[in-house]
Amino acid sequence: MKFGTKAIHAGLEPDPATGAIMTPIYQTSTYIQEEVGVHKGYEYSRTGNPTRSALEKNIAAIENGKFGAAFGSGLAAIDCVMKMLKPGDEVISTNDLYGGTYRIFKTIFEQYGIKFHFVAMGDVAGVEKIANEKTKLIWVETPTNPTMQIIDIKAMAKIAKANNAWLAVDNTFATPYLQTPLDLGADIVMHSATKYLGGHSDVVMGILVAKDETIANEIYRIQNSSGAVCGPMDSFLVLRGIKTLHIRMQQHCKNGKEIAEFLVGHPKVDTVYWPGLESHRNHNVAKEQMKDFGGMISFTLKGDKLDDALNIVKKLKIFALAESLGGVESLIGHPATMTHAAIPKEEREKSGVTDSLIRLSVGIEDAEDLLADLKQALN
Repeated sequence: MKFGTKAIHAGLEPDPATGAIMTPIYQTSTYIQEEVGVHKGYEYSRTGNPTRSALEKNIAAIENGKFGAAFGSGLAAIDCVMKMLKPGDEVISTNDLYGGTYRIFKTIFEQYGIKFHFVAMGDVAGVEKIANEKTKLIWVETPTNPTMQIIDIKAMAKIAKANNAWLAVDNTFATPYLQTPLDLGADIVMHSATKYLGGHSDVVMGILVAKDETIANEIYRIQNSSGAVCGPMDSFLVLRGIKTLHIRMQQHCKNGKEIAEFLVGHPKVDTVYWPGLESHRNHNVAKEQMKDFGGMISFTLKGDKLDDALNIVKKLKIFALAESLGGVESLIGHPATMTHAAIPKEEREKSGVTDSLIRLSVGIEDAEDLLADLKQALN
């Protein structure tokens, strides 16, 4: 079954009571039992809800996995993965990491005795040197947030396997339409479904997907025990969003290409970060593991002045200044003061998150209008 067909149909059945083609919003906390232990598969909505179950089956299918779990946010999904570790375990992750992920690693789980290594994962040999018998998890973002580094998933899977560790991949930026990490050797895929999966800036949710039943059972145990689940209305919204994911991603990619090429030629722009550019240092890896290159772009300004960046984001009219990404509307952000403010300045700048770095989430509007908006702000 092709991706678009799976996105629309996988895991979904007509409502048995009415034949409704859309999965109903089962807005209920509990379920009547015929007698003790005799029920229709659901007892309490923290443990399971039919709307959420439909979403979990659907996202597992489009990620080419077997088991899906939906959470109240992307960070709640990350929290679940971290709770699978024990004090003394070590985690290797990229030095260019979403600020919220960095924050939960450093300010919550580090104090429980888990050690984190933040490295440039483009250097595969460097990751191999750090990996040891205490390494239990390799956490990858690719493309990374916000400098769009591309990490070789197959290479990281090989290192994880050699050290008896799990490989988890944050696939938020790429989506399963552009890459499927489980097919490349990952054990767990994570999404902030708030972004491209929902696609309409109207929901907050996180997703985990796995192939291995042992890993999935541990995810479900923690999901149920910790209770950070999403509600049925949010599940319905993301199910609806996924049905158009393939169409939306095609337009995100098309617009992203036009805008990246425009920025490369602009006299005020210094560096453009978009994996579709042949000048991108990991372009060949991106070309191998991705179907296309997405709508996320970052760029820096010549002179690298904070005031210049803030003036540009203020002048834009179609690009909205806001945190988040992946919606149908275009957004612009300033990572150093917004999404990555939790990372110390020295650490941010080591990974390229400088004062003039601007991040674009290119929407699906007409490209001509987006280009005109950028031109007037830059000029």
